[in-house]
Amino acid sequence: MDDRLVPLAQAIDEAAFGGKAVSLGAAIRAGLPVPPGVAVRTTMVNQVAAREEQAIAAILSCAEIPDVRLAVRSSAVGEDSAEASFAGQHATKLNVRKASVHEAVHVVWASARTESALAYRTRKGLPAEPRIAAVVQMLVEPVAAGVLFTRNPITGADERLIEAAWGLGEAVVSGIVVPDRARLSPTGEILEFEAGDKDVKIWYDEDAGTAEVPVEPALRQTPCIAAPHLAKLHDLAERCARVWGPGLDIEWALAGDDTIYLLQCRPITT
Repeated sequence: MDDRLVPLAQAIDEAAFGGKAVSLGAAIRAGLPVPPGVAVRTTMVNQVAAREEQAIAAILSCAEIPDVRLAVRSSAVGEDSAEASFAGQHATKLNVRKASVHEAVHVVWASARTESALAYRTRKGLPAEPRIAAVVQMLVEPVAAGVLFTRNPITGADERLIEAAWGLGEAVVSGIVVPDRARLSPTGEILEFEAGDKDVKIWYDEDAGTAEVPVEPALRQTPCIAAPHLAKLHDLAERCARVWGPGLDIEWALAGDDTIYLLQCRPITT
């Protein structure tokens, strides 16, 4: 395998593979349920962005990247830290096919150089020139997905805050629905549960990308997660805390077989 592309479990050097890839690599090595994928070095991302044919060919021929629905995510050096999460700044491309992975990598590279991303770097006192790697992962086709905070990000209370919606978690992150919301005690007891009004979901488009899809009226206010899922999410939070410590912002997805996958874990930032 080209050493510019490594299995996520082997992504250890943040200077080469960025914060997100290294974090996911640590999760895999700890036995957490992370979808398989590869990490793309900053050098290769730069080469793909420069349209170097050899780098593009290496990605397209990589046996560890299957021809299924894929996610291509940013993994910048310094990203997903407690001081600078870059949330909403760098691109994630969902429902990418292998034949166009290099195009999605180029989009990720370019997203680090937008006016807003560069201004964010300036505010955080980071070097002006971004160093961005990428993560290419198999996509989960979730029944539901969302976010989990191991500390209430609004009140600071020592409790789990979980938000969930049908389909992909982008519906929660982008705020286009009123999600189901749960509060759990530090030991996992349900303190509060409120079903949201989930009138749309974000789902995979037939060809590429994603689209907003109407939710059946009967499901709009039906909870998309139940008590057993909340117990699994509490367990996931505990396992993540053993790897990264307290104060975590976790993105997760619930598959049809009731497996809960860890998609991303980073420190809570204001």
